[in-house]
Amino acid sequence: MSGTPALTAQVHAIMRDAAQRAVMPHYQSLGADQIDAKAADDVVTVADKEAELILSDGLARLLPEAAIVGEEAAHADPALLDRLGDALCWIIDPIDGTNNYAAGKPPFGIMVALSQAGETVAGWIYDPLSGRLCHAHRGHGAFINDDRIAARATGADLPIAAISLVFMDQAKRAAMKAHIAPHYSLVDIPRCAAEQYPRLVLGTNDVSIFERTLAWDHAAGVLFVNEAGGKAARPDGRPYRVDEAHLPGLIGAASEALWDDLAGRLSGL
Repeated sequence: MSGTPALTAQVHAIMRDAAQRAVMPHYQSLGADQIDAKAADDVVTVADKEAELILSDGLARLLPEAAIVGEEAAHADPALLDRLGDALCWIIDPIDGTNNYAAGKPPFGIMVALSQAGETVAGWIYDPLSGRLCHAHRGHGAFINDDRIAARATGADLPIAAISLVFMDQAKRAAMKAHIAPHYSLVDIPRCAAEQYPRLVLGTNDVSIFERTLAWDHAAGVLFVNEAGGKAARPDGRPYRVDEAHLPGLIGAASEALWDDLAGRLSGL
């Protein structure tokens, strides 16, 4: 692999290219025939498909030996998910927050991660609207654009929590509302992991709970939070692995103490 700064510059250029050629030209101008339902409350647009092709082509040239698992390609061919444990694997979310994007509103972003044998070693989160690039390489810290960043809590009397209830069953949702919510100040989720993970680092949110943990949604963000000095892990403390992305449950927090407190509460449910 190329050195960390060189690799980041190359990946950033590919992400910008996808944004300029596919994502932004369709933003707020999609026709009804350019938006399709993948599942209940989940859509895909022509921009997702075009951006994934651009990203896949560019990343394949960087590391020809790496597998590529893109969200849309994996939707079409679920057997691709078996490649997440490969020696090297690019993981692509061409537009994270597609429901927002399709509605013509932010937030949305492009997410790319690189894994080795199931462990994320590098991740990039690009906001095409602001140009913000959040990135991390395992063991080298977390950065926003060129500036190293350290996770910080909000300092609120009640920690600010963004809890995604969307994919929880009714019983778990009820337990969350009854036993977890009263200890936090709840805020709306952005329906966009590319925005939620930076919020945990930037002092906007203190904790977040995710039920669905698909690799393209979480690989880059988990690494970014952990390298910034926060903590993102399974509720039992195990590290997040991209080849276990079918498992439910993930906690992100701006500090280890905030993570421990929420994990302790969840263990009592």
